[in-house]
Amino acid sequence: MRVSELINVPSLEGCKIIAGDEGLDREVQYVNMMDAPDIAKFLKPNELLVTTAYHMKDHPELLGKLVKQMHEQGCAALGIKTKRFLSEIPQQVLQLAKAFSFPIIEIPVQSSLGDIVNQTLSKILDKRTNELISAIDIHRQFSNHMMSGKGIESLLKNLSKMVQYPVILLDPYLKPIASSIYNRQAANIVEKLYVKDIVSYFPDIKFFSFSTIHDQQSYSVFAVYTHNRKAGYLVILGEIIPSDHATTLTIEQATNVISFELVKENALTQYSRRVKNEFFYNFTEGMFTSDEEVINRAKEFSIENNTNYICATGKLEQRNRMIGSYTQSQREIDEMYEYIEDELISFSLSTHLFTRGDKCIFLFEKAHYDEEVHNYIISSLELIQEKVQSKFACTISFGVGNLARNFLNVKNSFKEAMDALETGRMAGKVGFIQSYKTKDVIELLRIIPEEDLLEFYQNILHPLVRMEEDDDTLLQTVFVYLETHSQISETAKRLFVHRNTVVYRLEKCEEILGRSLSDPDVTIQIRLALRIKKVLDL
Repeated sequence: MRVSELINVPSLEGCKIIAGDEGLDREVQYVNMMDAPDIAKFLKPNELLVTTAYHMKDHPELLGKLVKQMHEQGCAALGIKTKRFLSEIPQQVLQLAKAFSFPIIEIPVQSSLGDIVNQTLSKILDKRTNELISAIDIHRQFSNHMMSGKGIESLLKNLSKMVQYPVILLDPYLKPIASSIYNRQAANIVEKLYVKDIVSYFPDIKFFSFSTIHDQQSYSVFAVYTHNRKAGYLVILGEIIPSDHATTLTIEQATNVISFELVKENALTQYSRRVKNEFFYNFTEGMFTSDEEVINRAKEFSIENNTNYICATGKLEQRNRMIGSYTQSQREIDEMYEYIEDELISFSLSTHLFTRGDKCIFLFEKAHYDEEVHNYIISSLELIQEKVQSKFACTISFGVGNLARNFLNVKNSFKEAMDALETGRMAGKVGFIQSYKTKDVIELLRIIPEEDLLEFYQNILHPLVRMEEDDDTLLQTVFVYLETHSQISETAKRLFVHRNTVVYRLEKCEEILGRSLSDPDVTIQIRLALRIKKVLDL
């Protein structure tokens, strides 16, 4: 109840505002009657004090000190029975009240302070009771609305009619979810707040309001909570005064119902996401019995077989603040991947997202693949890296596989993406995008433990290795001979020797090895052994 409404209480009939009439919008929540000298320290914000000012009858100058203290404590107003002990209120006190816009009410001598307190409290309680009854009724309306399946957007339109302002629902990252106005119009409004960098200053409180200078628009923002985290913001395009309990209660009931609906939608989304992730896991692990089964299951997730796909695998770098329990850490990772999934909507390429533990898998779909599409995919991954860094102060790295001509071949592209990701991590890179590169023989050999390579080398070329301690011409001749595709003339030319010399050396090698150099199995083993010699720098 405001001070302006208070003076209409029957027991205050005949009262008048003698100072501070600009503060009539101050809210009255409590009423107190006291004449103690130290009364100020017992008062609360939004409290009305009625008094006879008995303790000030000999020191009226103390009244100015009381007015100042009440204003500083956020009290509502001061009611004084002026003709009881004070003949009049000093002029400097009235000027002080006017400067503070602090209402002073003159109470007639015949009025009973007890009646004023009782009737005022009764009036306040009646008003609050009516507001609560209205809130319960509104909550029931909103709940029935959602239970009938009309959705959040329809609820926002009803709320907009009640509060007489447009309403926009934002997610925790301040992106529009639904609104009472056109989606494009809502997006433009939020975009302006982003351009002015206003959204980054949203405080972590239940309700706040602000105004923008560039368009002179007022905004009232209500936080929407679920059981364990902030689910978003309800933005009212207008000023909601905190003392307007009826309107604030209406909006709070809407936020409560919206939070329940968001919890329900999140549960359904989590179930769908889990089923989708299980499908991709079973597919990449080869758990389906036939290609036909894979193709049919993929169609359930709007994935067609006969189109091109590029697979990219991402992994969040470990952060210092991820030091809680595994459950807490995984929840933070899931929240980041949910944010990334929302960002994929803005991509021009159809993109499917899967998660597996601490990794996310992107499946970019494109009917016609060329260099331009590849560049777009890389730039999209870079954009995601920037957004994750900006929102979560965390880096994410990607491995990108080769083109898969159909969905059945995505299994290979996925393995390539995982391999590329691991290659980048092994190289000590952070926040990278690593494309898969087919390994040559040398790179494959480097993966094998050195002791195994040495054992293979010695087993294949042991006789020649023993002989080359004095002369390595036999090994060199065999190497050049195999590199020239068994062309004796070309071998002689490269070694600057006679053709017969090459024939003699090759025959001697066959005699030492006990095997023919024309045997394909022998030549491939010797080739590998010679590559191992290069890797081990023997």
